[in-house]
Amino acid sequence: MKQIEVQILQQSYVLTCPDGQEERLLEAVRRVDTAMTRIRDSGKVRSRERVAVLSALNMAFDVLDREAQESAMATAQAEMQSLHDEVTSQHAAQSLPPEPSPEELAERQRQQALAEQLVLRLDQALESDARLL
Repeated sequence: MKQIEVQILQQSYVLTCPDGQEERLLEAVRRVDTAMTRIRDSGKVRSRERVAVLSALNMAFDVLDREAQESAMATAQAEMQSLHDEVTSQHAAQSLPPEPSPEELAERQRQQALAEQLVLRLDQALESDARLL
């Protein structure tokens, strides 16, 4: 752990920071200082405590807004994926004929056998007809 001295609203603070996280901490300090300075400079609030509370609330709202946007994006992406999956499955169902049932296969074979018998009878009938000519 490392200790870093920072300035927020022109007041010094010594903060402890995990090794390797110094840049993140300094960026967080910059954001807090900027938010607090903006509120103080607006002239409406002078108390450090009130400035800190208002800036914390503003930052919390920003985080909640960002989370809501990310959640909405994740929901939209999930809905789009669901629609894509549905369209893909419908397309696959339309492009592939359904597999015939065993009963349908048996009926097709029976009809094919009948058609073959009919063709044989026609051949026989036409054969005898040809002799007449």
